[in-house]
Amino acid sequence: MAETLKKGSRVTGAARDKLAADLKKKYDSGASIRALAEETGRSYGFVHRMLSESGVVLRGRGGATRGKKASAG
Repeated sequence: MAETLKKGSRVTGAARDKLAADLKKKYDSGASIRALAEETGRSYGFVHRMLSESGVVLRGRGGATRGKKASAG
């Protein structure tokens, strides 16, 4: 994302929609909420809320890297 928003500044209207769409696209491509928060200079909670508002189904903790390996047979 080219423009980093000033931390704490209110994001409304078209800018908010664009940011939500950007975050959604990146999250769906595998980026973590934490990584998106760092990239945009916003808090984890802000990014989480934006994703939830845009209807994203949030992944469980740890993404695809954790859990038991499937046993063969």
